[in-house]
Amino acid sequence: MQHDVLIVGAGFAGAVCAERLAASGKRCLVIDRRDHIGGNAFDQLDEHGVLIHPYGPHIFHTNSDRIFAYLSQFTEWRPYEHRVLAKVEEQLVPLPINRTTLNKLYGLDLDEDGAAAFLEQVREPRETIRTSEDVVLNSVGHDLCEKFFRGYTAKQWGLDLSELSAGVAARIPTRTNDDDRYFTDVHQAMPLHGYAAMFERMLASEHIDIHLGVDYFQDRASYRARHIVYTGPIDRFFDYRFGKLPYRSLSFAHEHRADIDWLQPTGTINYPNDFEYTRTTEFKHITGQAHSGTSIVSEFPQEEGDPYYPIPRPENEALFKRYEHLARNATGVTFVGRLAQYRYYNMDQVVAAALTAAEKIIPLVDGQEDVSVGD
Repeated sequence: MQHDVLIVGAGFAGAVCAERLAASGKRCLVIDRRDHIGGNAFDQLDEHGVLIHPYGPHIFHTNSDRIFAYLSQFTEWRPYEHRVLAKVEEQLVPLPINRTTLNKLYGLDLDEDGAAAFLEQVREPRETIRTSEDVVLNSVGHDLCEKFFRGYTAKQWGLDLSELSAGVAARIPTRTNDDDRYFTDVHQAMPLHGYAAMFERMLASEHIDIHLGVDYFQDRASYRARHIVYTGPIDRFFDYRFGKLPYRSLSFAHEHRADIDWLQPTGTINYPNDFEYTRTTEFKHITGQAHSGTSIVSEFPQEEGDPYYPIPRPENEALFKRYEHLARNATGVTFVGRLAQYRYYNMDQVVAAALTAAEKIIPLVDGQEDVSVGD
């Protein structure tokens, strides 16, 4: 069957592009090397009947009315505001750092003005912000940096704070009030029936064909279409011409407890300075599912394995720019998504990038001849 667009990857980037292109009348073939759609956001019932995220927790949040309205075509929502506690010494305290965190850690009784004055006193001002260490020390000073950030960063990224670009630490705010929500976005919710169900509705068009368990690179020359949307690692697409881009990977330890309703007081607990894993997440907090037992996952960052996080460092960005130059000059191929664009995107940012990409692709397809990677 003739396809107008071949889409490599069935995660958010690929699914959004496929849905938009199919809605415009383009016939799409979506392929993925895994045996399911949804990419890393895929969810499923475990063997005990608990809805879990096999690839770690995916918490949806956005300030974009447009993105939320778009996804709302394919799912109802369960309102959910994510909360995270961090184990520091023998206490569980809110993260991001807020007034409650400071009062519990230091045995204080600060009001909001007092919390602001405390942080102003302990911060170590930096005239120039270049690294994540600069961000943290400029915001909260040495002691809080050691308690919350340096150890966690070493586990998560395999690097010291001083070796990471400033944008990584800048993702986590510091508050002087008691707001203990991890995110403050206008829209915070989870798909009512799960991500997999949302992706199924997104890809339900008669103009979309789906082939799973297919490795694009094993037989790439046999796939032809008028346009290719590629959502995987950009360096892999170009056969690592300039060397491999560094990515951080994860392994997951899933556990079920049949003897207890709840294991944690919040959805996620971070462990900045304890254990080899970075955090544990209890899924029933996130999904709202009623179940007599509970299932959790612990995350172990690692160097090898499937790519999850582009590593934000200036030298990595410079290498990516060389691949980006190739991508811009590739005929009939669009690169979109966290791995293809080498960006530490949230889910809503991936959706936004895919919507923009689809808008640009639609008028191009009719004027293009069939292409393959070899062209």
